[in-house]
Amino acid sequence: MDVVEQIKTTVETNPIVLFMKGTPQFPMCGFSSRTSQVLKAVGAQFHSVNVLENPEIRANLPRYSNWPTFPQLFINGELIGGCDIAVELYEQGELERMVKEMQKA
Repeated sequence: MDVVEQIKTTVETNPIVLFMKGTPQFPMCGFSSRTSQVLKAVGAQFHSVNVLENPEIRANLPRYSNWPTFPQLFINGELIGGCDIAVELYEQGELERMVKEMQKA
């Protein structure tokens, strides 16, 4: 399976995916840390992919998503954005609504 197919499969089979530097337990950058914190704060069950462990995904994900930076948050197969957007949605109460709606489905 090529790496773009692998990304697509990951995004389509997991309701919430965070492509990040490091892991939620051991984030390797502040933006990844902040994004996983807001997801945890709203009670989201999410799948994380450490792009530092997989240079192929790190190189190809920006082309797949048309988003140049990490972390990248996907909900229901759709790119939500990076840290700034996730934090903004969290502060507006939108992130919690999106997560709860998705978990009901």
